[in-house]
Order: sequence, then C-alpha cells, then structure tokens
Amino acid sequence: MATRTAVLDGVFHALADPTRRAVVEQLGRGPAATSLLGRDHDMALASFSQHLDVLRTSGLVTSEKQGRVRTYRLVPAGLAPAETWLDAQHRLWSARLDQLDAYLTDLEGDPT
Repeated sequence: MATRTAVLDGVFHALADPTRRAVVEQLGRGPAATSLLGRDHDMALASFSQHLDVLRTSGLVTSEKQGRVRTYRLVPAGLAPAETWLDAQHRLWSARLDQLDAYLTDLEGDPT
C-alpha cells in the first residue's frame, strides 16, 4: 500500500508543476530532444533538466541518449495510477451526489 501511495504521490507531484505538465503535453505529440523541449521555457537548461528528472523519476517519461542528444518519450502507462485514483473519486462523488439528490427529492415530496 505504501508503495502504491508513493507512486501516486510522485505522479501528482510531477504533474503539479505547469512546466512539467507542458512537457507531458509536448511529449504527447511525440518524442523530443531536451533542447527542443526546453526551447519554449524561459529557464536555464540545468533547471529545465531538473523538471525532466522529476518526470522520469515519477515514471511519466523515459529518456535515451544517442551521442550528445538525449531524447525523451512519454510513458502513457505512467499516468495510470492517477487515472485509477481519479476514476475512483469520480465514482464515489457521483454516488454521493446521486444519494443527495434522492434525499432532497424525498424531502420535497417530488411526485416524479
């Protein structure tokens, strides 16, 4: 259980930053080199690389180095822990809101 929680925490931590979310969106269009990914972000390459490390550590991206070029790829399965958690929350709150609706309808004596 602790490991699953740590993985989920890592995914949400990685996605909590707008720069990292932008990188995930960029990589959703296909693999890209570090320099290409960092081009649209106003920060030093060393700082940007730290963002990439967070994404890699969380399992959202992988990287491969060929010569002097490091290319990153999105790992769609890395989003699965967040997707599973969000789906469970959606089901829970939908059921609770349905119960509230039924209760309020009962209170009103709604004939429908």
